[in-house]
Amino acid sequence: MDVRPGDILEMKKQHPCGDKRFLVLRSGMDFRLKCLGCGHEVMVPRAKAEKNIKKIGRPEHAE
Repeated sequence: MDVRPGDILEMKKQHPCGDKRFLVLRSGMDFRLKCLGCGHEVMVPRAKAEKNIKKIGRPEHAE
């Protein structure tokens, strides 16, 4: 799965704050994600994160 820093991920499960959207700050073996609802940052293993991704949003100016 092609996930890059700057992408916005919509997950199947929501964060405890209620938002399902996360900003990718770092990708590799682990993803560093920032919740767009409350700003909390979490490190998630790639395999677990990829299973829970519903949609990948990419900014238009990136490429």
